[in-house]
Amino acid sequence: MPDISQKITVMVTAYSSTPEETDDTPFITASNTVVRNGIVANNGLPFGTRVRLPEIFGDRLLEVEDRMHWRKADNQVDVWLPSKEEAVHFGVQYATMEIVSD
Repeated sequence: MPDISQKITVMVTAYSSTPEETDDTPFITASNTVVRNGIVANNGLPFGTRVRLPEIFGDRLLEVEDRMHWRKADNQVDVWLPSKEEAVHFGVQYATMEIVSD
């Protein structure tokens, strides 16, 4: 089990690769990678930071590879999901985000 360097309470939302939710390259993240399961967007953590949201995803590791709109707070995380329907169904949740140290 990886070490946890910090725990933060965050608001968790979800997004998908639809034009109305992204820029003109909906399948490319802000870190210039292709979207995939396990990608999250956050404005306060560096690209490549690994995090967990255990109340939602158990021990699954997620990685910060995208950014949110500039007006979104650092204590908000957006999880990439394959479809808009899944993202809408995910809704807004509050959870503890664990920042995993290398």
